[in-house]
Amino acid sequence: MALMDIAVLPLDAKEGGFSGFVAGLQELLAASGCSYRLHDMGTTVEGPAPLLFNLALKLHEYSFSQGGRRVYTVMKIDDRRDRAVRLGDKSASVKAKIVPTREPGE
Repeated sequence: MALMDIAVLPLDAKEGGFSGFVAGLQELLAASGCSYRLHDMGTTVEGPAPLLFNLALKLHEYSFSQGGRRVYTVMKIDDRRDRAVRLGDKSASVKAKIVPTREPGE
């Protein structure tokens, strides 16, 4: 299983925000059958690497299907084959290693 972090930005958008556009992308993600998590700077998706590459293309093309003329897509893929990695595993591993700090005056 692989993880992909992706952000798709229409560069010719006339609106100040992207939330409506991102909502359209979320519909494509829901239809993909992959697990995914929206976050403030993009979306993380879990699935087999070939499927993630195909999905990235669909998400990238979405802007053009909506009349866009220029789109900027940034993606990162972590394809780990030595062990299973699931959505949320990386952040959970870090949180488990964080040593609580003492409050001033303790």
